[in-house]
Amino acid sequence: MSFTSDAIRFIDALTLRNWLNDGDEIALLDVREPGRFGEGHPFFAIPLPYSRLELGAPHLLPRKSVRIALVDDGAHGTEDADDGFGHASIARRAATRLRELGYGDIAILDGGVEAWREAGYTLFRGVNVPSKTFGELVEHAYGTPRISPAQLQRWRIERGGCPLALIDGRTRDEHRKMAIPGSVCVPNGELAAWIDAFAGAPDTTLVIHCAGRTRSIIGAQTLINLGIRREVFALENGTQGWALAGFALEHGSTRSYADVLSPGPGGLERKDARSRAQALAERFGVRTLDEAAVLEWRDDPRRTTYLLDIRTPEEFARDGLPTATHAPGGQLIQASDQTVAVRRARLLLIDYDGIRAPVVAHWLVQLGFETALVDAATATRWHSLNHAPTSPAISPFPAPLVSNAVVLDLRPSVAHQEGRPAGSHWTIRPRVFETLRQAHADRETPVVLFADRASRDAALLVAGDLRDAGFENVTSAFDGLDAWERAGLPVERFAIVLPREARIDYLFFVHDRHDGNLDAARAYLEWETGLIAQCEPDELSVFRIGHAAVRNDQPEAEARAGK
Repeated sequence: MSFTSDAIRFIDALTLRNWLNDGDEIALLDVREPGRFGEGHPFFAIPLPYSRLELGAPHLLPRKSVRIALVDDGAHGTEDADDGFGHASIARRAATRLRELGYGDIAILDGGVEAWREAGYTLFRGVNVPSKTFGELVEHAYGTPRISPAQLQRWRIERGGCPLALIDGRTRDEHRKMAIPGSVCVPNGELAAWIDAFAGAPDTTLVIHCAGRTRSIIGAQTLINLGIRREVFALENGTQGWALAGFALEHGSTRSYADVLSPGPGGLERKDARSRAQALAERFGVRTLDEAAVLEWRDDPRRTTYLLDIRTPEEFARDGLPTATHAPGGQLIQASDQTVAVRRARLLLIDYDGIRAPVVAHWLVQLGFETALVDAATATRWHSLNHAPTSPAISPFPAPLVSNAVVLDLRPSVAHQEGRPAGSHWTIRPRVFETLRQAHADRETPVVLFADRASRDAALLVAGDLRDAGFENVTSAFDGLDAWERAGLPVERFAIVLPREARIDYLFFVHDRHDGNLDAARAYLEWETGLIAQCEPDELSVFRIGHAAVRNDQPEAEARAGK
């Protein structure tokens, strides 16, 4: 069932569920902020918070005619806005902005996430839910060997001369924050290219870890699927399991595979790696498109295709195509919903070496995506992505600051808690008008938008909202707290604690586990291992795990792990 209000189409939960299963492309966008999204959303919902809507939409939604369904908390879902954007629901605001970007097929779930729940459908906590569920299914389907933290610690003490390589499959930033002592960062997307040169002798045992479960499982199973002739294990529950077992984590490590490799691996090693990767892709039906096929995908008006460069950030910065989206392979598998918003879209992967993209592709096929490879020369024919709208012009802040100005701090809430312009109000785009009302501001009140370079673009979106609502005296300070202080303006550098319910940009459920909260870590792992049981058949049916799978045959390794 659907109805319209002021040219905005509303649908009920049953209609949306049917859309998700009717075989056509659809982008189900949850436009709430991360702290709300992570507390409960539909399985296939893609996080695109209103605070960054126009920044993310061009990359997440490359085809303007794609069918879009929006979901929020349902508040004021069909009410008229009485002051520009002041009282409209977040989904209505998002629909307006998406229309301005050229998207035309937009509907809103009437009643939001609560309507979804009331219809008897599950709301999933956490983030990257499809990818996390996929990891759990992979472990079940393949029987991925795992080792407990206690067993790993015993091995490290007792094995003597037997070589053991401990690999962190996450990003360098994550590795630096916390890692198993002695591990080396080799992001999962790089494993296929470098494992021969990195892991040493043929009798080396390989143990892959992440912060929890997914990348440990996918990393270990990647090496097994490639036919690496070594014992391979996933560390059960990653750094969180290590801490829960009573072992200390290492902080600040900069160890990386790139630092321990000799300058340029030998040609034979690269040839072997390429042969393994391409053979794996062939087993899963992944093909390389020629130019004619690429153009056919590009020009199909009924299908969405993403061109994804799955290499490292450094490589993409050096020579990445401006028409491609950067999506490092390991992270793409771990968090596909951060890059691909359209269900049943096509993915076209490029890597320039013929090693990494085939391996990533064999997982994406199992995740349920139609996936193919393209060489660099052919990829240059690809069309440009959509572009975000031009940011509104906004004046720099005056000095001295107007005495009656309201200063809105638009940085992340965690930054505001640590230090802020004196007397400023922390807020975020969906709550800007509410914050201004609480500050007794009207359209004539001078407003200063405070941000740093990382939050500048999101702050400019707020400036556009204020402009459209009739606020004319809006100025900016986008160079951060130090610049504010150098301008002679007062700052507060003592710590404060914002009310937990106000911090809709921050998902405590995910982040607390990384700050030494063992109860949060335990709850997170229970959530992760419980995902499959929460899913309905239509949610699990998207996956195609192991259709051409190479099953594990490591009886000796499993025996040694105490299984």
